[in-house]
Amino acid sequence: MSTTLAKGQNGPLGTTDVVISVQVAAAADLSALLVTERGKVRSDADFVFFNQPNGPGVRLQPTTPGQPAALAVSLHQVPADIDQIRAVITLDDPTVPFGRMAPPSAFVADGSGNRLYEYRIEGLQTESIVIALELYRRAGGWKVRAVGQGYAGGFAALVTDHGVSVDDAAPPPAAPRTPPPAQPPSPPGYPSQPPNYPPSAAAPQPPPYPPAAAYPPPTGHPPNPGPGYPPPPGAAAGYPPAGPHSAPQPAGEVSLAKGRPVSLVKGQRVTLRKEGGVALTRIRMGLGWDPVKKSGFFGSRTIDIDLDAWVAMFANHNLSDVAYYGQLISKDGSIRHQGDNLTGEGEGDDEVILVDLTRVPPHITTLLFTVTSYQGQTFEQVSNAYCRLVDETTGAELARYSLTGGMPFTAMAMAKVFRAGGDWKMQAIGEGFQAKHPGEAVPQLGRFVAER
Repeated sequence: MSTTLAKGQNGPLGTTDVVISVQVAAAADLSALLVTERGKVRSDADFVFFNQPNGPGVRLQPTTPGQPAALAVSLHQVPADIDQIRAVITLDDPTVPFGRMAPPSAFVADGSGNRLYEYRIEGLQTESIVIALELYRRAGGWKVRAVGQGYAGGFAALVTDHGVSVDDAAPPPAAPRTPPPAQPPSPPGYPSQPPNYPPSAAAPQPPPYPPAAAYPPPTGHPPNPGPGYPPPPGAAAGYPPAGPHSAPQPAGEVSLAKGRPVSLVKGQRVTLRKEGGVALTRIRMGLGWDPVKKSGFFGSRTIDIDLDAWVAMFANHNLSDVAYYGQLISKDGSIRHQGDNLTGEGEGDDEVILVDLTRVPPHITTLLFTVTSYQGQTFEQVSNAYCRLVDETTGAELARYSLTGGMPFTAMAMAKVFRAGGDWKMQAIGEGFQAKHPGEAVPQLGRFVAER
């Protein structure tokens, strides 16, 4: 029989393998911070969350459908300098805080599933993030404590409190890091199929995208989808080729015109409405690049460059979800990544991301399209990098932003699609920074979301 804890109470753990799970009345994520006796993480490897589901002695694992992933903790594998493991609940929609729903509950079970402790987290009001429980060392053993400390400031307030620096300024070039593993794990707590959300009342639902089974499964860093990918220019997904590009436009906001794609320049915006004022509903963001050929004693050779295109979904300045090679479909089903390209070889779009704007939840205000270099090569080793916007309904190319000149960065914020009044707009960005995968990039994206 389990023991019920009140805020501040603690209890002993007589087993080295425990599972922390939560029950929340809204869409949420469970994550863990592994901190020293000073209450700080040692590095970003001590933050276990959906984009980095494994840490030292802690991993995310699937749980009840509709609830966040659970934290499986092997206490004997936790490094000796880690003093506490803090379990954190983060709401997907920070505009609907804990105070407007039934209180969440947290549970601790042993490795066999026998429930040891439960804690109903009362008293939350405006917070969208809460430290639910913590496991901590005491007298050579481990104990559990009910915490219930909320953060109204959201993700930034939480990680800053635990030693992670978050600011709007671009960071200096990162020091050399140990290369990431060749097969990064996929977030096990997310479903491979999008949830069956009810249709939006604000707009009629278009026909659904092809089933998720048509896309390559997110098994680690997925292989190329196979023959025929990427599609040739202008013929992706069977659509007709686009017309000639228009001349470069001055910075500012431009309009879309039928049969005349816009060539965007850095900072330029375009309203996602076609001629006649019809709003776009389903768009395709295609990203492409080519590896630079190197000349040597034995002739020229091409170095494979593994760039990854992905999109971060923000509710104002708070990260809500990420669609990337480890999670091809966003949790709400509105964004679908069509698969990973490991080299940049081939004609046409190297990676494609489909967005159904009618299914993007109302609290999502910005979609940030980003490219990271998985093996750490910089954009100085890439040529012909671009992103383009395609009307998924007609296949017509609407706008294109080409990146000219190499930059000594391993990541690039290429473009964003954001709400402005009742419209969606796209803005070309083309700003570089240092990150090799989404886990390193996410803390640096705030300034791109803020800029308009």
